[in-house]
Amino acid sequence: MLIATKPRSSGNYLYIRPTMIGTQAQLGVQEPKTALMYIIITFMPVMDTPAGGMRLHTSPEDMVHAWVGGFGYAKLGANYGPSLKCIEAGASNFFVLWKRKDGRKELIVAPLDDKLIMDAVTRRSCLELARERLGDNIVITEHKYSIDGVIEADSEGRILEAFAAGTAFFICAVSQIHHHGKDINIPMGPENEPGEVTKKIKSRLFDVMYSKTQHEWGVVIPEKE
Repeated sequence: MLIATKPRSSGNYLYIRPTMIGTQAQLGVQEPKTALMYIIITFMPVMDTPAGGMRLHTSPEDMVHAWVGGFGYAKLGANYGPSLKCIEAGASNFFVLWKRKDGRKELIVAPLDDKLIMDAVTRRSCLELARERLGDNIVITEHKYSIDGVIEADSEGRILEAFAAGTAFFICAVSQIHHHGKDINIPMGPENEPGEVTKKIKSRLFDVMYSKTQHEWGVVIPEKE
């Protein structure tokens, strides 16, 4: 959950995270008999504008991020890591804008049906805003795809831009993926700024979060002095 603060500079916000941990004395693969529930409130700095865009690494062949029947859909510490499948970028979801082989532009992100990733609020917001604002010109797709598909699209010059979307990094352009010793360089906008689609989705969601535009998602609570 995100709540926009009254920041000195736009881009800061409070991150509110309900948390539960087992508190019994021993460790084991079982449900804990005692637990502690608490809420973390953290002031988040601006993290979505790294110079030259975000650079990602895929996982080694002997590691896996999540698996069917596992808990990739839940908010657990074990889920924070890279993957060979194009599902998440560490602690955020990974979106690619490319040209399909039929020439149409497509914004693609991994689906939720196999419960490998969470139904995250930033992911959902990006999809809804993309369909609302860009659906006439771009196919918005939730579909399985792999790093091999990204490599093929890169070799054919079909990748247009990419971004990661999540709580900490908000919406951050991705400029490179390092995979097994090789770099996949992803186009950025002029002067290494986010690409056109990334910028449109990010600016729209930013305006909603900070009440710069009226939207059903934005609820303003007056602050008492």
